[in-house]
Amino acid sequence: MSSPTSRGALISFEGGEGAGKSTVIAAAVAALQAQGLALCQVREPGGTIIGEAIREVLLKPEHRGLHAETELLLMMASRAQLVRERILPALAKGEWVIADRFTDASFAYQGGGRGIESGRIAELERWAAGLQPDLSFLLDLPVADGLKRASGRSAPDRIESESAVFFERVRSAYRQRAAQQPARWCVIDASQSAEAVAMEVTAALLRFVSARCERAT
Repeated sequence: MSSPTSRGALISFEGGEGAGKSTVIAAAVAALQAQGLALCQVREPGGTIIGEAIREVLLKPEHRGLHAETELLLMMASRAQLVRERILPALAKGEWVIADRFTDASFAYQGGGRGIESGRIAELERWAAGLQPDLSFLLDLPVADGLKRASGRSAPDRIESESAVFFERVRSAYRQRAAQQPARWCVIDASQSAEAVAMEVTAALLRFVSARCERAT
């Protein structure tokens, strides 16, 4: 499939701890590459030299004294750099941007998890990012299952060390966000096997690609 410059899009992958985003993103990238689409992969926080430096501040376990407002502003600072340095230039070239988290993560983690008012986050979203994904995948599974999966990985970072109650609030915020904007979201049952989740995501993604390409012709 050819990829005219008008057909690029921003696709984000969201979910709580242990949702399996890395595996799913790898499958999504392979599926899009098989369609001949030019891709740009990014992650949040990070994705740029400046963003990765901010990521280190945000995630170091010893930075437990970081206030919620500071956390939000650092997330938005990393995002502002990422949008201007990588995402907007990629979209301008017609590339498909695959984002491991984007602005919805702030509504879930700093909003739902930390209790910051959503209107404040939306105001910063408009200023720092200035765009939303064209399609967002929510890899949803019970918090207990996600934390059990995540426990087998490396030592938890500052945010991963939060309580199950915190992650329940994060999950609820994600689900509420998806319910409020159903045209943009595709909610996937991430409690399935990794293979089943990847197949469901790639099928939905290829349907989106096909529909977008048809609209562009």
